[in-house]
Amino acid sequence: MVDYKLELIGLPVADLNVSRTFYGETLGWPVDFDREVDEKIHFIQVTPPGSACSIAFGRGISEMTPGTLRGLQVVVTSADEAHADLTGRGVECSAIDDQPWGRFIYFSDPDGNSWAVQELPKRDVEAQ
Repeated sequence: MVDYKLELIGLPVADLNVSRTFYGETLGWPVDFDREVDEKIHFIQVTPPGSACSIAFGRGISEMTPGTLRGLQVVVTSADEAHADLTGRGVECSAIDDQPWGRFIYFSDPDGNSWAVQELPKRDVEAQ
């Protein structure tokens, strides 16, 4: 079997500066690259801390309409800590949603691309 590693997701945004500020400064995700190649291509890449997968946005990166990407999800060890981090950074997000399959927080970027933050449920080692 071939290994398929998801390493980059293109994110449709309207304003590069607003998005760079939101992801890089508000969320505090490291900006790995910010390169303007020419008037048609400007590539910005950020990586959520601890993630092997980055997101990229910019000019010439995605043909999707800004704000139409739904269901992006990151996993954290503590929903409580993630909620405190997000609200402390001024991000509008949901309250923690407790489900049998995890604890979730939801937020959107300035364009409306939506994110879920999940704390995985504790697993019973004997049941596995």
